[in-house]
Amino acid sequence: MTDLTALMADLERYLGDPWDAGGPMPYPRILDLDERQEYPHEFVDTLADWGLYDWIVPAANGGRAVHVEDGFNLYRLVGRRDPTSATAMVLTSLSYMPVWIAGSPAQRQHFADAIRGGQKLAWGLSERRHGSDVLANETTARRTDGGWLLSGEKWTIGNATVAATVMVFARTSDKGGPGGYSIFAVEKAGIPAEQLAHLRDEPLHGLRGLDMSGVRLTDCLVPDSALVGRVGQGLEVALKSSQLARIAISSIAMSCVDTALRTTLDFASGRVIFGQTVLEVPYSKRQLAESFAELLIADALTTGAVRSLQLAPAQASIWSSVVKYFVPTLLEETLSRLTTVLGARYYLRAHPRHGIFQKVLRDFAISNFADGNTVVNLKNIALQLHNLLANAVGQEQGAVNEAVTTTARLFDPAHPMEPYEPAAQQLFSRAGDDSVLALRSAVAELRRTAAEAEGRAAGPLAGCADTAELIADEVHRLADEHAKLFAEQGRQAGQSAELYDLAKQYATVSAAAACVHLYLRGRDSFGPGLSSPAVLLLCLERLLRRFHPTRRVTGPDDVDAVAEVMAAAHREGRLFSLRPFQVSW
Repeated sequence: MTDLTALMADLERYLGDPWDAGGPMPYPRILDLDERQEYPHEFVDTLADWGLYDWIVPAANGGRAVHVEDGFNLYRLVGRRDPTSATAMVLTSLSYMPVWIAGSPAQRQHFADAIRGGQKLAWGLSERRHGSDVLANETTARRTDGGWLLSGEKWTIGNATVAATVMVFARTSDKGGPGGYSIFAVEKAGIPAEQLAHLRDEPLHGLRGLDMSGVRLTDCLVPDSALVGRVGQGLEVALKSSQLARIAISSIAMSCVDTALRTTLDFASGRVIFGQTVLEVPYSKRQLAESFAELLIADALTTGAVRSLQLAPAQASIWSSVVKYFVPTLLEETLSRLTTVLGARYYLRAHPRHGIFQKVLRDFAISNFADGNTVVNLKNIALQLHNLLANAVGQEQGAVNEAVTTTARLFDPAHPMEPYEPAAQQLFSRAGDDSVLALRSAVAELRRTAAEAEGRAAGPLAGCADTAELIADEVHRLADEHAKLFAEQGRQAGQSAELYDLAKQYATVSAAAACVHLYLRGRDSFGPGLSSPAVLLLCLERLLRRFHPTRRVTGPDDVDAVAEVMAAAHREGRLFSLRPFQVSW
């Protein structure tokens, strides 16, 4: 396995102090490019020189990508500095996924070589009139002598203009439907202008320098070798590609909040008001500690989700949708809380220390709608909710035992994994959701851990067990409400707002389960202070309050303990993560 801690430290050393204007990727230059809405070519090239693209190219094709969590965490470091650069590079990674999943050996190698040689890729999926409704897409591909003729528009497409190749999702059957679409690798070099034209770059609210444009294809001739996978396999490949995409985009959200929290902490520890620093004000201290806890919740949930792509690919559908809905939704609230602590300074775009807060606040929004918006992901959870709840409530012993075994692997960062094979991912989680299924067993183990604990840790651990059990009990309520909803509304319940609300609540249970599992299985890998029961307790309280908004299970001592862990991580240069990744700031 990769020594991820050492790898992350190497990249961070290479990038240097983000406040050093002479460094390779400094905040002053990042903000300058953002103001001028320029694509960050220089930063992408700098990162490519380090070898970042190697971590998205399969090892079998000359890269170093064996475990998805390696690339996921490396992009967290990049996103802390510039979400625009991180997104630009992630776009190439995600555009390679159709080839990795269904491409021929020759295609895999060809595009792996292209990426490692510095070429950019784009994923031409969405269309102006249809958005997330990909089965309504109108771009067509018609057979002709020696290849295919593609016609239609793809918009808004990240990297569409700067990319050397656009992977185009096109209709290959007049009937359309699940088997009516295919994917084509459209390499632009040599294609006449009358066959392929670039659409204008759309000005963006955030990620201002990103190339967000599109292509117009008019009887664009591509050879038979451009077909990726089989004719009619396009939807399957697109959906499997989206599972990684939905998890990967959460790294951008977490990066934005890491930078925002760090900026706010700098302000809060130095700003004196009414005779004390902002950080010493009990209300502000709790707000900051809660923000830190929410970032750790996202860290726990994405840890399980990223590793599930390799260890539980049959459940990738539910994991990816839970993460894509829950992480941006939770962290959007976190950002809002941080603006309250930072006060008027968060609004100053050009301030030398707070301008970066303004940028990540705007850039964060991409995580809410890219690669499947909130509604799309809630729908995917809702469609599977009956089986998910039935399994979790039923607690069939054999299934629980298997789930406990799976979660032990998922949430132990030291547990080895076989190389990533994205084609093994399933479109529907027939196996359920092992994390939630094993939650009750984990609560019982947590309670035993509390009973065996000595000293001051015993009380908070018991509080963690009690709080986790309260959240686990919500599963029974959700199952009852789900059954009642379908009894009252019949088939119409499948499209009801109430069903989507139940899906939201299920995602909260999933996040709580991830926190408990990671504490039990992975705390040996935690950074200094993060195995404190007070940290877990505050995380669980944040989740419990999504069900019971006025419920508190932590006191001032718990908040003080978490605030000190947070301050130490910032002071000693560690990523706001459960694992001890070093950062320059």
